[in-house]
Amino acid sequence: MSALSGKNIVVVGATGGVGVAIVRHAAAAKARILAVARGRDQLDRLAGGIPGLEVLELDASTDAAPAAVFDSMVPDLLVICGGARPPTAPLHELNWSQFAVNWESDVRMSFEFCTASLRRPLPRGAMVILISSGAGLGGSPISGGYAGAKRTQMFVANYSQKESDRLQLGIRFIALAPAMIMPDTALGKSAVDGYARYLGVPAGDFVRGMKAPQSPDDVGAAVVTLFSQADAHMGSLFTVSREGLAAVK
Repeated sequence: MSALSGKNIVVVGATGGVGVAIVRHAAAAKARILAVARGRDQLDRLAGGIPGLEVLELDASTDAAPAAVFDSMVPDLLVICGGARPPTAPLHELNWSQFAVNWESDVRMSFEFCTASLRRPLPRGAMVILISSGAGLGGSPISGGYAGAKRTQMFVANYSQKESDRLQLGIRFIALAPAMIMPDTALGKSAVDGYARYLGVPAGDFVRGMKAPQSPDDVGAAVVTLFSQADAHMGSLFTVSREGLAAVK
């Protein structure tokens, strides 16, 4: 029996490619799921294929969002995988609003939900997973502040874990970074098209030149594995690639 069987899992950003994969893996593990996203039509389509799925239409990048989510379902596992689509242009072609879009969305969402998880607090044994990106480790020169935002999500998880330990709350905070662009997601396709245009090559050639990336299903499976197996001594940062999960020290 899966460790998620009968547990409450909240997936924020549930209608994106990675979010959908996480929801499906959680459903296969017999979890009780609340899917949170901005688009009602997409939520309804997702619920139509997963019996018993609960949905909540919400802009999760506001200070009121965590209370609304936790009033609907107190999670044993909270996954934050929503965020804004970054720009695909060199630094000097961006204005500040374009550069900062992922700070106002991805980082704020992580900040609001992690701080709310500590203040409430979530039940002992709960886990919070922030879906970050390998760009936070290696950079992404045509995506504005995206790489820095994804790196900051890693810091947010680390700082939150330190506070959970200091306050003896027993909550685990983890940042999970897919190692490579996933061309079969909307975010990945945007990145592929942007880099191909920047480099002056066809998008298909750019994809063929990539090392085989992890898939959204790989990320979904990694989330289930982390809830089942991640020990505190393994730290608060993991990557997921085609080769599987790896702790980053």
